[in-house]
Amino acid sequence: MKKILGAALTLVLCAFPTLAQDWSRWQSTGWPQWLGPDRNGISPETGLFGDEPSFTESWRVQGGKGFSGLSVVGDRIYTMYIHSGDEYAVCLDASNGEVLWRTRTDGMLMERQGGDGPRATPTVDDGMVYVSSAYGKLYALDSQTGSPKWSHDLVSEFGSKKPRWGFCPSPLVAGDLVLIEAGGTGGHSLIAFDKISGDVAWKTGRDKLGYSSPITTTIGQTHQAVFFTGNGLIAVTPQHGQVLWKHPWTTRHNVNAATPVFIPPNRFFISSGYGTGASVVEVSATDRGYSAKEIWRNKEMENHFATSIYYEGHLYGFDGSILKCLDAETGAEKWKTRGYGKGTLIVADGHLVLLGERGNLGLAKATPEGFVEKANTWVFRSKCWTAPALADGRLYLRDDKEIVRIDVVGTAQ
Repeated sequence: MKKILGAALTLVLCAFPTLAQDWSRWQSTGWPQWLGPDRNGISPETGLFGDEPSFTESWRVQGGKGFSGLSVVGDRIYTMYIHSGDEYAVCLDASNGEVLWRTRTDGMLMERQGGDGPRATPTVDDGMVYVSSAYGKLYALDSQTGSPKWSHDLVSEFGSKKPRWGFCPSPLVAGDLVLIEAGGTGGHSLIAFDKISGDVAWKTGRDKLGYSSPITTTIGQTHQAVFFTGNGLIAVTPQHGQVLWKHPWTTRHNVNAATPVFIPPNRFFISSGYGTGASVVEVSATDRGYSAKEIWRNKEMENHFATSIYYEGHLYGFDGSILKCLDAETGAEKWKTRGYGKGTLIVADGHLVLLGERGNLGLAKATPEGFVEKANTWVFRSKCWTAPALADGRLYLRDDKEIVRIDVVGTAQ
C-alpha cells in the first residue's frame, strides 16, 4: 500500500415557454456516487418538471474520453477522464465547469471495441473521494485538493486481472469501510478497506471479476452488501465480509455489467446482455441464514451495460437499444419504444430522464400506461454511455468529449 469547458451558451432545449421555477418545492440534495444518493438511479427531488418542462444549457466545457459518471456534492463535481494521454480524477466547479484540480490515476486504457478511458464513478464521502482506475488502481483522494491519502494496486497486490473492457466497479462506502469488487486470487474477490487508513479490513470469495458496481440494503434486520460478479449475485455483511447468500448467473465474457436493483422488501432484479436476459431473485431468511430463489426469468430485458430503474412496481430500462417498461412482479412487458439507442436513464420527479447513446436528452412520464415523451433535444453528437446526474434541479451530462450542465425549468404541479 502506498501512503501517500468554453463560453457560456444559453439554449432553450424544448419548444416550451421558459417559466419561473418554484424553488420552495425542491429538496436540496446531491448525487455523491454511482446512480445517486441510494445507488438506485432515483432522485428524491420534487417539483422539477410540471406540465411544461424545459431545459436551459448553463455551461459546456471540454472533458475527455471515458465513461465515468458525474458525482455532485455541494458546489463541486467529480469525475474521471483522459487528459494529455493519461487517466485523471477531476474536480470541477459546479457553477461554471472550471477545473479545480486534476490528479493522475493511471495511464490511458485503449479499447477499440468498448471505447477508451476510465469506467468507474467517484464516490464522495466525508471529505474524501474514492476512485478506481481502468487498470485496477484504487485511490482515496482529498475532496478539496485531490491529494492522494492512500492507494492500492489491485493487480500487483491481490492478483486481480484486468478484464477485457477494463475495471468498471465503482467503490462503495459502507460505514467506515470502502468496498470494491477486485476479482483477485487467494480469496480476494471482494475486498474492504478502512476508509481512513486504507488498511485491508476483510477479504472474501473466489468469484470472477464482473463489470457491475455493488449496492447495500437491509433485508429483515441484516444489512447486506450485494455484488453482481462474473459468477452471479453474492451478498456479504459489509463490516465483516461474511457471505450471506449466493445466486449463480452466467453471462458470456463475464459481462454482468448492470448494477443489481433492489425491489423491497426482499427481491433483486438482475439483467445481462449477450442473449442472457433478466430475472427477479427473492431472498428469504431460513433457520440456517438466507436462501435465494428465482421468481421469474425471461429475455424481455437484456441490459448490455445500463442499469434499469425500479419505480412504483415497474422496471424501466434498455433491452439492448430498445427502451422498455416491465411489470416487476411478473416480468411482463408493458410498453417499448426506440429512439435512444443503448442509452441510460434515471428517475426524477415521477419522470424518466433519458440520455441517448448519440446525445439526445429526453423526458417522459414514468408510467406503465405507455411511453409519452414530454421533451427531446440533442445535447451531444458523440457517444454517450454515462448516466445523467441530478443535483438541486440541475442535470449534469457528459459524452467522451464534453461535460454540460442543464438547468431545469418547469411549472409547479
